[in-house]
Amino acid sequence: METGEEAQLRRHSHPTNAEILITRPELNPSSTCPESTPDLDEPNLTESKPALNHSQIFKALEVVERDSLAIAESFTSLFASLRLALSEVTSNSVDHMDCFSDASGRLQESVLDAATKGNRYINSCLRLNEEMKGIDSLAAQLKILRRNVDMLDTAVNRLLRFP
Repeated sequence: METGEEAQLRRHSHPTNAEILITRPELNPSSTCPESTPDLDEPNLTESKPALNHSQIFKALEVVERDSLAIAESFTSLFASLRLALSEVTSNSVDHMDCFSDASGRLQESVLDAATKGNRYINSCLRLNEEMKGIDSLAAQLKILRRNVDMLDTAVNRLLRFP
């Protein structure tokens, strides 16, 4: 009985990563190695290793497939967590930007109000200054008037004390 993955593996003409990892290269090709006398201390590399049969290959592929699925699920979970964290950060950023916008709008209103009141105060001071320019002549007139009142008071006191 052949599974869908096994059928797909047989249909592919080029090897996949799993097949490359499972196949073993020939360790001692005779055409590229010079003939030498075997050393008794080294293991004999010309002995053939047991070839993997199809059921072992399919079992190995099933293990690789299970591991790949587990890794894919792990990545899916990781990306879901990252997406959620990014969404929360973005939401927080939007909330902070809204708060900043409200605060800066209120600050702008307060600054405009303070500037308006400051301009009114300055204009009042300028008007008062213009009105006070004529006070110097009034002060001089008041001094003269006071001197005259004092002289009149002195004259009246002399007349009233007349012995």
